[in-house]
Amino acid sequence: MRVLGIDPGTATTGFGVIDVSDKKFKVFDWGLIETAKEGTPESRLVKIHEDLLEKLGQFKPDILAIERVFFATNAKTAISVGQAIGVMMLSAAKMNVPIKEYAPGSIKKMVAGSGRADKKLMQQAVRKHLGAKVRSAAHKKTHFDNAADALAVALCHLMKESLI
Repeated sequence: MRVLGIDPGTATTGFGVIDVSDKKFKVFDWGLIETAKEGTPESRLVKIHEDLLEKLGQFKPDILAIERVFFATNAKTAISVGQAIGVMMLSAAKMNVPIKEYAPGSIKKMVAGSGRADKKLMQQAVRKHLGAKVRSAAHKKTHFDNAADALAVALCHLMKESLI
């Protein structure tokens, strides 16, 4: 089984791909889908849609596991992330890829052992499960936490389904 995990966002969306067979798993790929800050909301959604369609075609996942949007103190951010999630769901539906959503607390509890784990603890937990090689490229400033969160979403799905 191949799982494509998604940490949704409008500026930066993390993705992580994990393959599993006979309870053995391998990290296939991870990275970011990024949109231009100066872009209009609709152009950013188009970019997310196109890039995710490309990733779905490239990786051919059996399922898309996505972090569910939760209540945020900034309503504008929550709405824009919700729009991005809708576009991601549309992309998966167009490629006939089933979707499973997980709440942030469930992902943290399943992967790190605490529903209140912070970004640093989540990255440590992801590396504990997937190996030290899972990190941002050397000398490259990235939002690795988004890719790590996406890998955590994929791990959560595999753990919930008792595949690892």
